[in-house]
Order: sequence, then C-alpha cells, then structure tokens
Amino acid sequence: MKFSEQWLREWINPKISTDELSHQLTMAGLEVDAIEPVAATFSNVVVGEVLSIEKHPDADKLNVCAVNVGDQEPLQIVCGASNVREGMRVPAALVGAKLPGDFKIKKSKLRGVPSHGMLCSTSELGITETAEGLMALPNDAPIGTDIRDYLSLDDVMIELSLTPNRADCFSIAGIAREVGVSNKMLVNEFKQAAIKATIKDKVDVKLEAGKDCPRYLGRVIKGVNVKAETPLWMQEKLRRSGIRSLGPVVDVTNFVLLELGQPMHAFDLAKINGAIHARHAKAGEKLNLLNDQEISLTDGCLVIADDKQPLALAGIMGGADSAVSGSTALKPTTDILLEAAHFNPLVIAGKARSFGLHTDSSHRFERGVAASLPITAIERATELLLDIVGGQAGPVVNVTNEADLPQRDVVVLRAERVKRVLGIDLSREEITGMLTRLDLNPTETKQGWEITAPDFRFDISIEEDLIEEIGRIFGYDNLPVSQASSALSMVAKPEAKLRMTRLRQVLVQKGYQEAITYSFIDPEMQKLFDTDNQAIELANPISADLAAMRTSLWPGLVNAAKYNLNRQQSRVFLFEYGLKFVPQDAEIQQEKMLAGVITGSRIPEQWASSSESVDFFDLKNHVEAVLEITGRATDFQFEPNQHSILHPGQTAAIRDLAAKDQPIIGWLGALHPRLQKSLGLSQSVYLFEITMKNIEVGAIPAFKPLSKFPAIRRDIALVMDEAITAQAVHDCIKESAGEILSKFELFDVYRGEGIDFGRKSLALGLTLQDLSRTLTDTDVDKELNKIIDVLKKRLGATLRE
Repeated sequence: MKFSEQWLREWINPKISTDELSHQLTMAGLEVDAIEPVAATFSNVVVGEVLSIEKHPDADKLNVCAVNVGDQEPLQIVCGASNVREGMRVPAALVGAKLPGDFKIKKSKLRGVPSHGMLCSTSELGITETAEGLMALPNDAPIGTDIRDYLSLDDVMIELSLTPNRADCFSIAGIAREVGVSNKMLVNEFKQAAIKATIKDKVDVKLEAGKDCPRYLGRVIKGVNVKAETPLWMQEKLRRSGIRSLGPVVDVTNFVLLELGQPMHAFDLAKINGAIHARHAKAGEKLNLLNDQEISLTDGCLVIADDKQPLALAGIMGGADSAVSGSTALKPTTDILLEAAHFNPLVIAGKARSFGLHTDSSHRFERGVAASLPITAIERATELLLDIVGGQAGPVVNVTNEADLPQRDVVVLRAERVKRVLGIDLSREEITGMLTRLDLNPTETKQGWEITAPDFRFDISIEEDLIEEIGRIFGYDNLPVSQASSALSMVAKPEAKLRMTRLRQVLVQKGYQEAITYSFIDPEMQKLFDTDNQAIELANPISADLAAMRTSLWPGLVNAAKYNLNRQQSRVFLFEYGLKFVPQDAEIQQEKMLAGVITGSRIPEQWASSSESVDFFDLKNHVEAVLEITGRATDFQFEPNQHSILHPGQTAAIRDLAAKDQPIIGWLGALHPRLQKSLGLSQSVYLFEITMKNIEVGAIPAFKPLSKFPAIRRDIALVMDEAITAQAVHDCIKESAGEILSKFELFDVYRGEGIDFGRKSLALGLTLQDLSRTLTDTDVDKELNKIIDVLKKRLGATLRE
C-alpha cells in the first residue's frame, strides 16, 4: 500500500515528523518499506502561461514562445515540445533555476535566438521517469506561483508492507484510524451524504450466488462527459499512490479504492443486455479482460454477467466488451453503471493467480473488505463523478442477502487477562480509549469488556486478538522486559530408556549419514516394496508420485541411494528414523522404525588399501553395533529367512528372544536382484529395518565380578554340513559349557580340498575360565570332549583331522 503523506494528513494531522510517523506505523504492525519524495529537488520553477508561439527561423522543430511568469514583461523561451500551444499553462524554469541532476538554467541562445528559461515536462522536474511533452497545468493555475507550492511537492510517498490480516489498512481511512489511535486523536469525521436521484433509470440485479456475493449495489449515471479532464489534485493523489491516470471514470473508482478501500467498477450501460447477474461461470464460457487477455472460465468462478454473457471476473477485473470507452473512441461512453459489491474472500482467494493475474481489487477482496463499505463507496463515487464528468444519477439498487453477510460474535475481554498476558497495568479508561479509537465500540462489564468487532476487522475473533491490539497500540517497544521465572522440577528418566541420540552416534561412527525422506511415496513404489499391506491412499496428494503413505522406510532410502548413485556418488551409507503407516482394521497404526541402506565400497577410497564392496556381513556388523548398545545383545538372534524384496540367499530376520513369542523385530539383507534391475541400480544394495519399540528399552548396566584366575584358550576345527549355521554351533557350545565359557570366536570358514562337497570347516576359538579356581589341562580337555560329543550328537559335527 503506497500513499501520500499529505493525503493522510488531510484525514489526521498529528504534530509529528515524517520519521516519527514512519516509526509509529511500523510499531503498530504496519511496516514501512520505503519513503520516497514525490518529486526530485529543484527550485525557481513557476507557473507560466504561453501567450504566443512563433516558429524558430532556423529550426523546424523549435518554437519561440512568449511566456507570462507574473513579471511585468513576458519572457522569450525557445521550446521544442510538440504539445506546446497558446494559452497553455506550464511549469517554467526561470534563469537561475536548478533542476534535478544539478542542471542550471542560464540565459542562452538556441540557433541564434535568445531563450530566457525553459518550459518543463514532468520528467524534467523529477516527478515521473518519462513524459510525452510539457506538463499541462489547469487553466486556473495561478501564474507566477512556485510550482512546488502549487502542486504541494514537498511531500513523500510512504509504502507499507501489510500482513494479510490487516486488510482494513489498504486505504487512507484505515491508516488514518491507526495513526489516530497511536496519537490519541480522532480522525477528521468523514460523512458521505446520500446523493439524491434525479432520474429513475436503473438496472435489475439478481444474486444467483448469494453466499459468494451477498451484497451488490448498482447505480445508473446518464449523460457523463468522458472527455472531461481528471482534476490535477486527484491525478496527483493517484500518482503518489502508484496509480496512473486512465480517464475520469476509472480515476474516480481508483480514488475511492485508495480512499475508502472499496474496489469498484464502471460498465458502459449501452453494452449491458438486460439485468445484472452475480453468478458462477458456466463451462465453456470465455471472457475478454481489460488487459486484452482472453480467459476460459471454469466452474466455480464468480462472474458478473448480463442476460447474455459474462461482463467481469468478480472482484478481480472487468471485461473489455463492457468497458467504458474513453474520449478517443469512435463512440465514447455517455451512460455508465456504477458497481460496488461485497464478495466472500474465500471465493476470490487464488482465483486471480489461477489466471496469471494480480490486481488491486483482488488483493483487497481476497483479504476481506467490510460488507457495509459498498453503501458509502457508491455514494462517494457518485458525488465525485457528478462533479467531474457531470450527468444525472439514478437510484441505488441495493440487493443484499442478509443471512449470507459475515456475522460477528461477541468477544469477551477480561481486564485481569490483559495484565497477565502483557505484563502491564493499564487503567480501564486507557483500555476503553484504545478500543474506542479503534472503532471497536467496547461495552464495559464487571470483569472487563464485551466487543463485537466491526465488519472491517476480519482478524478479531478471540480474546487474544484484542489483547494483541492493546499491546500493539501501547507499543511493543514500551512493554516491560522481565526475566521469565518458573518452578522447575526434576523429571525422572528411566535409566533403561535408550535415547535416539545414542543410536545416531553409533551409525554415524560407522560412516552413515542421516536422511529424512517423505512419508508419502509413489503408490507404484509402495507396491514394489510391500506386497502384503495395502497402501493408504491420500485424498488430496501433493502430487501423483506422493500419493500413498509409506508402510516401510525402505522405498525412500532406496530412492535416495539411487539419486546419489546417479550423481556419481558411488558410496552411499544412509539411515533414517521415522514412522511407517500400516492399516490395521479401520485404523492406521504408526510405528517408529530405524532403517538403513548401504552400497559401494567398504571404506572410503584411499591409498593404503584396495577398494572392496560392502556385503551382507558388513551390514550385519552395523546392526549388531546398534543392538549392542541396548546392553542385551544376547537377547537378539539373526536367523536365515525369506523376504519378498530381499535376496533369497542373503536375508536374515532379527528375533527378540527375551520378548514373548520371540517376535521378528527387524530384517536385513541384500536387495532382490529383480528389484535392483527394475529400479535401474548398477550395484548391490543392502538394507536393514528395525522396529524401535523392541530396542528402546535396554538393560541397566550391572557389575559382574571378574575372575581372578587365568583363562585358557583352545582352538578347534569342526567339519559339518553346509546348512548348519555358526549361530547353531554357538548355541550348542554355550548350552554345553555353561558359565565356564567366557568367549566364543569364529575365526575361519573353509571349503575346499580335504572337505567333502556340501560340507564346511569352522575354526573356533574357545576361551574357558572359572570364577572360583584355576582350570587344569585335564579340566579343559574334559570340557572340550563334552562339547565335541554334544556337537556330534546334535549337529553331526566332527573334529577336522
């Protein structure tokens, strides 16, 4: 919102400087973005009248003008402007004048003819950037008057950056109200008298979309003169607000927009067929807009139409086919229909952008305009139009659906609540004064006030909104600063609770980076990774490839790995902590999961070692490290298993042996070759996923006495069937040896010469130690023989010769 400071001061004129006014506005929540002078600095330029014009004897494009500047004798000024004419009043820079750009006017000769000054355009005075010819002043401009005084150029343009909730400040009236509250002043009273109708002509109005357009006002004005000139004072106020003059009728509607905040439109009455309809567009309808853009209307678009066709895109822009024709048209407009309406902000919001438009009207309507404002605005516009373009006004046709107008509820404000929230002790009189100057019309009660917000304050609906208003007007910079204090109590934290921070540290130490992927995934990707669960489809997805809730973290991580591999990142270690969403009966079960993906070389490339690709056992080592920090690693067991998206020979399920029914709590393995190929992955990918609820509670560390007696290690090599796992061997030995076995270590696996096909050799290191005595060789041999006998009976394992 850009406006002239002088225009604002016509409404309210506090005794403060421009800088103080700017600070007040900013602290009131109306941030000042820029302050610019309305014209560049210049001096000694006065109103002059061209008395006569003669052609320059030696230049076809120059004229020798006699100019009256209020002195006893007219000045001779040579001018090259094409629009100079006798009787014209223009800015005249006298000898000694200083124009923008440090350009000084001196006595000179142009092609041998003396010139005692310069006739100026708006660009030469720094009022506009460009100009076509001299600046034409009104015929009643007082000759000899300093142009800065005549045009009130000692003024600034203030530009505000308004937040969407302050639609009431998109007008001079709204800004003046805020300044009045800040300075404890009343705004100069504005009362618009109703303009009496002098003709009976009117146009019927039908509200066919009453909820979206609950109020529509129309007034016929006949016999207007569109060739009339917009008054200079109005042109200047529009210019200083960033709007150029487009003719008297459009200028008046724009002026009312800026002054009161009500967007308006004028139709050429001769181009309207029948009644006015506020309705929704029909499929296939098209509309030519004022900017020469043709748009195809869609269902739900609100339009203003006549009996035959749409005339305007409601609240956004008028149509070219019903526009007022200016003075240069073959058939200038003589009769107009003036429109002022109230539109539901929700039906306007986003519509302009959907057609690639953004207008002053849409900017205001989509934020909210007071429902009562059209009544005042149409009278104000009528008065200005009759003064400028003449004509006769018909009666105002006001069609309103009262039930569909915005309704405001009573908001209760408690005095004690104000003190508690803001930390200031204001008297009831001070608060009442603030609320009154804000036009909130408070009613005092025993506990505070009851307020029904006016229709221009869409942002006030709860008590905190009113407290914010009081804090804003009191001044945020005036609120006391105090150190917050509160009673703190120690909250017990379960010692066995495993923090996610610790899990992250373990994985980062293993070379992983944490990833965060979308909870929404491509439904087709979901089907690839989970054939057992039906995906939860989103009703309103962001896009087609984010239309399903994930039932596993793997799709996002694999996509992330693929993304990196396609960008020459051959080594990828990623993990993610997040939720998966699994349908369960009529509800959605959300489970916290920890998942990871690895691919590429085992260690980063370096000179000291050759590059080896990661394999299943690297991933298993990483998962074991995660389970180790729970303090109950022995409760978890890896077992060969089958999973639909993992490699049949490189898949393991993780069981929690300490839990009831020993459930599977996670999976790890290589991505299935079929899936790897379909996803276009050029190298092997390994995945793991663990349900967090099974590892969030660990074992509390407890001291275990160390044996004072020496340990004895014995290495044995066992031959067994290929299908027997190392875990089965470990469990068998552990059960047989009991507490005396302090360490089990598998240090070699051999298949080859000397070993029958389908069998393998495992080399084991067994460390034996007793807590109460020193073991002898006899004790150890006896224990080993017992272990070997058990292995032979249960697993068919024999000592390798």
